Amino acid sequence: MTRLVVVGGVAGGMSCAARARRLDETAEIIVLERGAHVSFANCGLPYHVGGEIPDPQDLLVQTPESLRAALDLDVRTGHEVIGVDPRAREVVVRTPDGEEHIGYDALVLAPGAVAARPPIEGLDSPRVHALRTVGDATWLRRTVDEGARRAVVLGAGFIGIEAAEAFAHQGLSTTIVEFADHVLPPLDGEHARLVEDELRALGVDVRTGVAAREVIPGEAEDTVVLGDGTRLAADIVVLSTGVRPDTAVFEEAGVTCERGAIVVDEHGRTSLDGVWAVGDATVSTDPATGVRRPVALAGPANRAGRQVADDIMRPGHARPLPQPLGTAIVRVGRLTVAVTGANRAALRAAGIEHHTVHLHPNQHAGYFPGATQIHLSVHFRAGDGLLLGAQAVGVEGVDRRIDVLATAVRSRMTIADLIDLDLAYAPPYGQAKDAVNLAGMVGSNVLDGTLALWYPEELEGVTRTAFVLDVRSPQEFATGHIAAAVNIPHTELRDRLGEVRTGAAGRPVRVTCASGVRSAIAHRVLTQNGFDSASLSGGMLTLRATLGDDCDLLASPRHPSRPANAVDAGPREPATTPLRRTRARH
Repeated sequence: MTRLVVVGGVAGGMSCAARARRLDETAEIIVLERGAHVSFANCGLPYHVGGEIPDPQDLLVQTPESLRAALDLDVRTGHEVIGVDPRAREVVVRTPDGEEHIGYDALVLAPGAVAARPPIEGLDSPRVHALRTVGDATWLRRTVDEGARRAVVLGAGFIGIEAAEAFAHQGLSTTIVEFADHVLPPLDGEHARLVEDELRALGVDVRTGVAAREVIPGEAEDTVVLGDGTRLAADIVVLSTGVRPDTAVFEEAGVTCERGAIVVDEHGRTSLDGVWAVGDATVSTDPATGVRRPVALAGPANRAGRQVADDIMRPGHARPLPQPLGTAIVRVGRLTVAVTGANRAALRAAGIEHHTVHLHPNQHAGYFPGATQIHLSVHFRAGDGLLLGAQAVGVEGVDRRIDVLATAVRSRMTIADLIDLDLAYAPPYGQAKDAVNLAGMVGSNVLDGTLALWYPEELEGVTRTAFVLDVRSPQEFATGHIAAAVNIPHTELRDRLGEVRTGAAGRPVRVTCASGVRSAIAHRVLTQNGFDSASLSGGMLTLRATLGDDCDLLASPRHPSRPANAVDAGPREPATTPLRRTRARH
């Protein structure tokens, strides 16, 4: 009989243990979990803080008792592994009754990650909490219920954003602080600005490009001091500045690690015989860039746990572990934000030559009530068009498109392959040319030279060296435009090419419109009439989202109560109402 010992529960560990039991009824399977809960919905924690999941018991997916009854698993909570002896094939465990040595035939390490603690004085204050466990969530929820009025969230990653939203909807004065230059650092900047605008509309004070320097504990409240000298009063401080693999014990035992994360082969095997590892604490290779890094996401951990169990119980027949794309999604107010694959910063750092296309199509047919835009960008390799990553922000339809694109990236499809995807269509759900199909059409045009693009970060150089042509209507032009631009509507362009030729005086022509559709049409007219032309990727929507309306190169009047690049989704409910999904209204 095989004795399988799994260190750590939740996603990877419990998935492995459950699969192992389904494959072998005779195996002895022991799960060692140092916390109080072995199987809980860690992704649901912020929603308990925000009140959408009122009962914390709903976060408990399984208990030791239910796992014993259903799968005959020996689950031991409050058991912390403090050592591994690979020669004796045993683990040393600190238990409520003292130290214990447990032998194993196969050992699976699923220790997960712990909250990173940056060098900030005062993090030991009792008002500072991470949001990693059910205990963290219940403490935060209780503190809110007891009258907390001010919250500061350190870190604007996915959990930090969800925590800030939860506090804002509970009526707390909330500030989120992010050292990077925009929230949700995995996002490209043009999408992150839409998220920041939505957070501010929820009442959240967004501070980017600055870090916390110190937390000063006080009797009635703490004070968070930022690097720029700003002092923020706080009844609650959430530490959400990232995570690090919790692997010190295993590294000491001889498990090979890179920057603290466990190195595994294609089947999850570590450098020690009979020892596997899964989840947040392991190294994965980015399939787009080749960069090796941990991926702290529940989906990859669950799938890896299953496949490691296969390798243990069915040697030689297990499928290799896939390289995680890092596909992720988060709700921010009425927006959905999703990513898959590499972003532009990662591609540039890896030296991968690539193109990006920006689109702003409706999530369903424009003539059907409730149509709203999806702000979509897709990255693909220069030369062969291999898909590398995608990002999207919108009120509806984002999840569907990113899942399709994640599947396409996983399948190593090219940008042109997206044209041919046979996606479901009816007016309430999509368009005959879906956003994903459109991305393929635009990207294919870029790849074969039918369409040349220029990008917002080139604006300063473009205004110095090129003739900037805005092909929107005069009414649209008056709402804000590139200061150097000349306005000729695209419907009049063929009859006014002489004006363009005179104005350009031999210079390149750089075209813009609202979203990139009309400027692409104008580009084709110009190119076929001998001009050096390029169309602004994503048009003014992407330009404003990238640079902001305060850019000196824009003549852009702003509505006094609304950011010019905000996503239009109908009337907004007060921030103090309970969180719920709202249907867009026009």
